[in-house]
Amino acid sequence: MRVLLQRVSNASVTIEGKVKSRIGRGILILLGIEHEDGQEDIDWLVKKLITLRIFEDPDGKMNLSIMDAGGDALVVSQFTLHARVKKGTRPSFDKAARPDVAIPLYEKFVADLGAALGKDVPTGEFGAMMDVGLVNDGPVTIWIDSKNRE
Repeated sequence: MRVLLQRVSNASVTIEGKVKSRIGRGILILLGIEHEDGQEDIDWLVKKLITLRIFEDPDGKMNLSIMDAGGDALVVSQFTLHARVKKGTRPSFDKAARPDVAIPLYEKFVADLGAALGKDVPTGEFGAMMDVGLVNDGPVTIWIDSKNRE
């Protein structure tokens, strides 16, 4: 699993002109799932995301986790995080999981993250054309890959 994490002041997902989800201060998680991913990847990523110290403490140092800061999370499926561009000019997405594999893992990731945070986690809509709006706070943007844990 790959995540592009952005610390945000606010973020939203709009589909066909209607706002589906919105959060205030927190993290926007763009989640890419590959066909080899499983529960172990979900467990590792959820733990990493809820403990990552990317929010500022009273002294202005990034010393607080989303749990400490009381922030929200918004998850958006993003198969393009698995794009390969080594050959030619058209990205290849052959490592991205097909919907029959990706959807259950996406839903489990969202459920497990919500359980860890102790709150509902709003989402985009898997496979839909979405307009994702955000105000990146910092800016803070972090790339995390569960297959590259070292």
